[in-house]
Amino acid sequence: MTEGSGGTIGVGMVGHAFMGAVHSHAWRTAHRFFDLPMVPHLAVLGGRDLGRTKAAAAKYGWASVQTDWRELVASPDVQIVDICTPGDSHCEIAIAALAAGKHVLCEKPLANTVAEAEQMAAAAAEAATRGVRSMVAFNYRRVPALAYARKLIEDGRLGEIRHVRALYLQDWLSDEQAPMTWRLRKDKAGSGSLGDLGAHIVDATQYLVGDTLTGVSALTNTFVHKRPTEGGGDLDDVTVDDAAVFFGRFGNGAVATYEATRFALGQKNGMSVEINGSLGSLRFGFESMNELYFFDGSQPADEAGFRRILVTEPTHPYVGAWWPPGHLLGYEHTFTHEVVDLVRAIADGTDPVPSFADGLQVQRVLEAVEQSAENGSSWTEITK
Repeated sequence: MTEGSGGTIGVGMVGHAFMGAVHSHAWRTAHRFFDLPMVPHLAVLGGRDLGRTKAAAAKYGWASVQTDWRELVASPDVQIVDICTPGDSHCEIAIAALAAGKHVLCEKPLANTVAEAEQMAAAAAEAATRGVRSMVAFNYRRVPALAYARKLIEDGRLGEIRHVRALYLQDWLSDEQAPMTWRLRKDKAGSGSLGDLGAHIVDATQYLVGDTLTGVSALTNTFVHKRPTEGGGDLDDVTVDDAAVFFGRFGNGAVATYEATRFALGQKNGMSVEINGSLGSLRFGFESMNELYFFDGSQPADEAGFRRILVTEPTHPYVGAWWPPGHLLGYEHTFTHEVVDLVRAIADGTDPVPSFADGLQVQRVLEAVEQSAENGSSWTEITK
């Protein structure tokens, strides 16, 4: 792998919508707050429409544009390929980039199917033998409060993990006249709330617990089956789930419950997790992302209770590079932390996490959820 000139590393990003905007900010920002061994250079932005791609490049600070992702991957100015496209193109782009010797950051979920994710994980494993690194963009792992929660669990502060609860609730599709988007088409998105939101809470809980789900029982539902096209007029078929509810079991015996929906009125980005153990409990809600609630079961009953930890101290994960205590971080910081961890791993010659293998495991959970729902909520084992 050849670095760019002057200690830089060139980035080529495919896609420039919502995720493209926040990823661009992360690539621009990372080296300005964290000491990085290489400075990311926003070399090439890829998009299908030349005019829109040029406008996005000018807005977000990219040096050049491409309308053919293959040309972007082949560019000598690009050492990292960042994939921010719908899931139906992840597999082809990632495998081509890895084969070309380019490091890869891929948005979640890793793919639309387990078969595609298996191909990607195999390609990543082979590329790693050549020093080529890959990572899935599960950004919630980089929330300082959740990273600190992971440390508390690893340190044994919760004891034996017994019960996990996770919700991811949004409301942006509650209006049945909201127009059709690619996120409502199975051929583009793979699934609906399950892949869009459920993938995040599956990964976050497995990360926190340090274990993986072994089986699930699930149901899914579609509330609005047709939606107007973006230009109005004709109605188009919705081919994904609007909500997914499932419970599961971890390898260590802990039980878990999950809910994901984009039909929860009043919930804008209501991602929340609660972990109950034999010695204590943790509670987190993303809309108050700088706060973590901890119940220490060793305290006497007359003074016990959940206590609020404001995760803004310089000793908390990632926080020392930012602001003084109490000066809060936001959504965009999680992506900056993601970029920091990836660039450092590339420089160190280590495999970053979450890996494509981790993304494949989440994809297997999503597939098991769909299979269970299709089979009347029957218990479905998750394949290895």
